[in-house]
Amino acid sequence: MTPPKGNALGIAWDKFNGKPLWTLIGEGALATMKSDRITASELEALPFDAREAEAQVDQVMEALETYGADLARTPGGAGWLYVQHVPARRLVAQVVRKLAALSAWEPFAKAPGPLRLAPHEGLVGLRPSSSREYRAYTVTWSGIAYLLGAAAPHNPLRPAQLRNLPPLSVAAAVPSPTPSELPLSEVVALSWSSRHAATLLPVLEELARNGRPSLVVDLATDPAEGCPASGVAGVNLCPPPTGLFNLSGAVDALRLQDDGRVVRVDVHEVQLARLVRLLSVLLETGGGCTQPSWQSVVRAETWLDGVLAAARPHTVLVSNDTSPLGALTVHVAQRHGANTVHVQHGAWTAESVARPALHSRDIVVMGQRDLPLAKAWVRHPDAEVHVLGQPRFDALAGLDREAQRRYLENLLGPGPGQGPARIAVWACQPFGPDRLKAQADLLLDGLWKAGGNWGLVIAPHPAQSVDVFAPLIERDGRPLVAVADPRVGARGCLAGADALASAYSTCGIEATLVGVPVLELGSPGERTLGLSDHGLARRCSTADDVADALVALRGPRPPAGRAAPDAVCRWRGDSAAQVARLITRRADGHDTHSHHVHHDARGTDSGLPQGEGAPAR
Repeated sequence: MTPPKGNALGIAWDKFNGKPLWTLIGEGALATMKSDRITASELEALPFDAREAEAQVDQVMEALETYGADLARTPGGAGWLYVQHVPARRLVAQVVRKLAALSAWEPFAKAPGPLRLAPHEGLVGLRPSSSREYRAYTVTWSGIAYLLGAAAPHNPLRPAQLRNLPPLSVAAAVPSPTPSELPLSEVVALSWSSRHAATLLPVLEELARNGRPSLVVDLATDPAEGCPASGVAGVNLCPPPTGLFNLSGAVDALRLQDDGRVVRVDVHEVQLARLVRLLSVLLETGGGCTQPSWQSVVRAETWLDGVLAAARPHTVLVSNDTSPLGALTVHVAQRHGANTVHVQHGAWTAESVARPALHSRDIVVMGQRDLPLAKAWVRHPDAEVHVLGQPRFDALAGLDREAQRRYLENLLGPGPGQGPARIAVWACQPFGPDRLKAQADLLLDGLWKAGGNWGLVIAPHPAQSVDVFAPLIERDGRPLVAVADPRVGARGCLAGADALASAYSTCGIEATLVGVPVLELGSPGERTLGLSDHGLARRCSTADDVADALVALRGPRPPAGRAAPDAVCRWRGDSAAQVARLITRRADGHDTHSHHVHHDARGTDSGLPQGEGAPAR
């Protein structure tokens, strides 16, 4: 029997071997049944308490930590759950979400019990995603039944969809040098996304201009996410060995036998050995720099050991130290005695991080509102948090508004003066197709209702495939819609817009800093950047909200003060210099949090607060 594809399953109260129990059944048969029944798509649409679910994810991760954090370790001693915590947590969140759906369905809540799976359905699958590279893993409903104790003699861990994934093939722009060929470098930085590169390069270039050489280890497996070569002498680029992220293979230590140990999630008992088995799927297939296999992690550790031994840096600089490669790098750096500095590259909210943990010694955050989150998340016993802004925002003061406006007008107008009078930019995130469509409909309907001849330019996220936007461009009538070149992105055009809309793109902060009105998109239960909490944006949950916000822009706007933007991001044009100074003072053995020297960017107020360092504990 071949199970239905996708969500073409349902759950019904049925008899199996003469005994009634909850059973996964194809939707075709489900329609003819008289007992309690529900389709999987209907089940997954039931509302649930997001905060309660997050608390249960924490509970499951703590149970996994106690149960099996030491099952597999790298030769350097990094545990599998420490390194792979983010992908593991994301899969656990899918498990908890599905269990919450079961609890929310009244017939099951009244008579909870075992669930019979669909024979031959894989236990781990993929959800739709608009990301070019990132794989959105999920546990199938048969996987849920398996975790709750169902026998699965004929169910593979991975369906053909996962077994037949094409290998990644990324040719480095330059051959990877052997560690012995690398130059001595005071700082080694790690980058695997364009946002990391744009955050870290200004700091490294500031260091280089002061005679302090550095090395950027560029681990991006998506060519569009690679780190560009710097034009400043002393900033060197190093790619990894070819094929580092193509490695696959079983992780035998995670293929456990059932032992009866469980973690309770609401009314459900999840078997821990089986959960570890499902998590092993994520570690067995190479998934690029964001989801490396365990074999890739082990080999990357050996290679990074060689890099640090040859370069002998006093500091390792990162923009993400919680995802697998960042966590691994901090572990390696600490073994080599190097200080570790993390520079926040994107906005944080309490709900936005895949893992509330920061491993570096020095944490650089954008604004005052990030300070309590960073202090709560630090793991290093001597961690300090520094409010220094965002180095890649230093260049915002030099944006050419007129040139960006011309770019937007050329995208939307067939000729001079023929385009819309007002233009909104939508800074996208790589959501699944359904959520993207819902946001698009919200925006387009709101623009139409607002009147005033609006047009919309869609700015894809750097990691997003532009193919998902084709149906939007084909929409009949007004408003006009166009898609920005991914190489331009939201930053390359937001200063020319009349408004910027986003759910939680960091471009919302950039727009705020340069005085472009921001619309935060999201239903009442969805997270956003939280700019509206500081009076820096309008929260929009419906098309009418969007229309009202846009109509309000026609009237006078009160001048913005400095306090609210400062809470979100300290912006003086000198963040790269401040981070560079933190690195050098730490390396030279000085107390970093009491000797900041502030150099004002042109046009800034020298009396405003400087960066600060504060012990995390």
